[in-house]
Amino acid sequence: MSRRVDLLIVGAGPAGMSAAIIARRHGMDVLVVDEQIAPGGQIWRNVDAVSATSLGAVLGKAYTEGADVVSRFRASGARYQPRTQVWQVETGPKAFVTCGGVATAIEAGCLLLATGAQERPVPFPGWTLPGVMTVGAAQIVLKASNQIPEGPVWIAGCGPLALIYAVQLLKSGGQIAGFLDTTPPGRVSSNISKWAKATLNAPIDLMKGMSWMAALQRRVPFVRHVTEIEAIGSEKIERLRYVTASGESKVAAASLLLVHEGVVPTIHPTLALGCQHIWNSDQDSFAPELDTWGETSEPNVFVAGDGAGIGGAIAACLRGEIAALRIAAKAGHISDAKAATAAKPIRMRLKRALAPRAFLDSLYRPRPAVFMPTDTAAIACRCEEISVARILAQAGTGHPGPNQVKAFTRAGMGPCQGRQCNYTVAHVLAASEGRPVPDVGLYRVRPPIKPLTLDELSTLGTGGAAS
Repeated sequence: MSRRVDLLIVGAGPAGMSAAIIARRHGMDVLVVDEQIAPGGQIWRNVDAVSATSLGAVLGKAYTEGADVVSRFRASGARYQPRTQVWQVETGPKAFVTCGGVATAIEAGCLLLATGAQERPVPFPGWTLPGVMTVGAAQIVLKASNQIPEGPVWIAGCGPLALIYAVQLLKSGGQIAGFLDTTPPGRVSSNISKWAKATLNAPIDLMKGMSWMAALQRRVPFVRHVTEIEAIGSEKIERLRYVTASGESKVAAASLLLVHEGVVPTIHPTLALGCQHIWNSDQDSFAPELDTWGETSEPNVFVAGDGAGIGGAIAACLRGEIAALRIAAKAGHISDAKAATAAKPIRMRLKRALAPRAFLDSLYRPRPAVFMPTDTAAIACRCEEISVARILAQAGTGHPGPNQVKAFTRAGMGPCQGRQCNYTVAHVLAASEGRPVPDVGLYRVRPPIKPLTLDELSTLGTGGAAS
């Protein structure tokens, strides 16, 4: 059994909620499905519950501002279905979801994918040991449960998320054993013109970043220009080793290591749909090819938010609003001319919101070891425990692509469906074959794009639609 709606939105983060608000304002029948238990997405997770609490003060103004968007979304009249997983998308457009153990098909006039971003995979020796996790995962625990690590933690990586979580951890009473900054030397001086432009257009954002950096350097051991990291231990992390650009190498005791090397757009749904994708060299990642309204090469399928290219919460909201205006126009709820007029000031605000990106992308572009670990014994595919060396061995048999490597090694066949090894395999093959990463490409995505049980699949078409 299938349902039909004017607009199906996947993801109740900044982009999805903002699009729903605009679409409902123009009288559309809107259904928003999301895997989480409450709206807000990753960046505003649990915001309506904690925005007015002491935790809200710790997380900061950029976080608590999301409460207003959540409030307007709840009042918009859009139907909202949490705890719902989308496990396949098809042309039509059509989506297949599970909720409460029941699988349902949803047909839509338009589909808006607002699935956000994921942390960039960071393979290095020992990264699969218990006690090694991402900064984003640690921040989720803080937002959802107001919990912090019990003892001193090491943070390694670069980018705004690593800095802001470190500051939030200190504000919460946590301890940091050391911050290993992996930003390569010379990044600021080589991007001075971009820095000047970002400062001119978004001075508050740059000031916040500088204040985070200054606070950390005052309060915790701050090691610059780290080029290599290794987690050491038998059954869990016990020590870590790091090397700096100057050749300094140190080993330190560690019980918890948090890593972060930026985020990349979530593109599994658009890959599954066969949408055209482009390589964003500034962000070292693929993103769906979109028109100025956020529509993909697949008719009536739109993408908004960080899934369209990393831009942050404000940009995500604005991209969601722009997409919703075009969707309303396509459905005949507003004229093309009125949509264009309404979108004009939003586009101007979006341009300002994205102003710092050129500088941030250049400053925090990952170091080469993120893509190609120097130790080939490092695991490339966590799910199937396939090492970089095994990928290189396959590359030595010819010029295989990711799908051939997948067939011969099972890399990318685990529960994450390649989300954690897609880029690693592509970069390893590209380096071995002397080809650009965009020419190598990524795995072919096959259904289901998220795991589901046979019991759930058996309910599809039985009439037991989720509420």
